[in-house]
Amino acid sequence: MNLLWWAIIAAIVAFIAGALGFTGIAAGAATIARVLFGLFLLIAIVLFVLVALGIGAAA
Repeated sequence: MNLLWWAIIAAIVAFIAGALGFTGIAAGAATIARVLFGLFLLIAIVLFVLVALGIGAAA
């Protein structure tokens, strides 16, 4: 949940920075948001595969 929280914060910062003007801050915030979203998506896919194989705790 902690990673998702930081991804949401970074996305909000990127949106605000983008609305105020595309500067180096906006590009940096967008990059951070993109990286965190990618990490969250990768973790979610791995967990779905583990559950589908019956390895996860939710099986």
